Amino acid sequence: MKKIVSIFKNKEIVNRIFFTVMILFIIRIGDAITVPWVTTTGELEQALNGASAIALMDLLGGGALSNFSVFALGVSPYITAQIIIQLLSKDVLPALTELSKQGEYGRKKQEMATRYLTLLLGAVQAYGIIQTMENSNYIEFGSGAPTGFWKYAYLVTVMLAGAMLVMWLGDQITEKGIGNGISVVIFAGCVRSLPTQITSAWSKYISQNLSHGSSDIIQGSFQFALYILVYLLIISFVVFIEMARRKIPVQHAGKSGQTAAMSRASFLPLKVNSSGVMPVIFASAILSAPTVIASFISTEAASAGWLTIFDYSSMYEMPWFNDETWEMPWGLLIYIFLIIVFCFFYAQMQISPEQLAENFQKNGSYIPGIRPGKETERYVSKVLNRITCIGALALAIIASLPPILVLSGVFGNDTSLAMGGTSMIIIVGVAMEMNSQIDGLLAGKSFDQVQMGGE
Repeated sequence: MKKIVSIFKNKEIVNRIFFTVMILFIIRIGDAITVPWVTTTGELEQALNGASAIALMDLLGGGALSNFSVFALGVSPYITAQIIIQLLSKDVLPALTELSKQGEYGRKKQEMATRYLTLLLGAVQAYGIIQTMENSNYIEFGSGAPTGFWKYAYLVTVMLAGAMLVMWLGDQITEKGIGNGISVVIFAGCVRSLPTQITSAWSKYISQNLSHGSSDIIQGSFQFALYILVYLLIISFVVFIEMARRKIPVQHAGKSGQTAAMSRASFLPLKVNSSGVMPVIFASAILSAPTVIASFISTEAASAGWLTIFDYSSMYEMPWFNDETWEMPWGLLIYIFLIIVFCFFYAQMQISPEQLAENFQKNGSYIPGIRPGKETERYVSKVLNRITCIGALALAIIASLPPILVLSGVFGNDTSLAMGGTSMIIIVGVAMEMNSQIDGLLAGKSFDQVQMGGE
């Protein structure tokens, strides 16, 4: 309560929060504006309620794909471009690697390259989404719509313009609002579905049983309470994983006068889940690629039975002895495997043990009991791999929870009640990031007041 009062007393924080809310309001207005001549079908709504690739696209689009709005692409092209530029900056393209070492100037040049790549990827992704949704009968074109080349040129231009506008609005949140703008845009799309999910659970367990006997009402109330309790436990687990860190003690040469308290305070914190939600996005993109490519070819190719093997919310049927069949969730197993692999890959990219050991030597820092140089590099790499193993398993459990619940049939045909998943990781991660920024602004204000009091 004291913190809330402090926030409202801080004019800068209030202005930043108000600015963020207004930008998100503008984005929600854009989400409601459907691309001209296009109408969505009931099949799209059914696909979005499940744990499918199209549902992930809608998530990264902030929920705009559900009605094929002008903001349907969302920030997805920008995120993809950022990832590619980061990967190429890791000693793949010498020019980008050099820019990454040039401070603010290099950062601005990298950002410009990211924007140009966003334009290219956005155009390709827009065309791919149009083809996929058209071949899957998710959208229909009304009378008077352009035909042939001009239809696709028009739709791609509108969607690309919307994506660039969302990217610009996200940048404004970063500069003048609260949190990382791109993350906040996705966060808003994820939060949007929470009230609907809780309302659906209330309707299923409480409202539908009111006309039945008292035993059904009591049973429904117990099921709803259990549903909310499990939801809160999942949120607590995600928060625990996001906050978990392995602290490696670090000492500095020439500071022999350090007290025991100072030595304990100096450490290198390594997050258990240093890769965040990126492995889930990578894994989902790879799993959805075969379906998207097939949709480019034809409607028949998009509906081919073998594509079910890449659907992590479906069972793949295979032949067995005596003309019998058996089912296996290959899509889900591939999904979990890819998440774990990308967790290790992204962790090594985010925290380079080699560069860390080199920086320690330059600054005269060392880990007690570990020799500088190669031994420090091996030690940090060993610790990083161990904690990443825990983080990867936790991330795989959280991300695969919705398809597991769908496949188990816990909620019957109502797959929208499935809990956990990518959205939960994003909501918790962004909320914690925004909280940290607010704490920083409050601490800065307190420091200024102390200085003014001292003067």
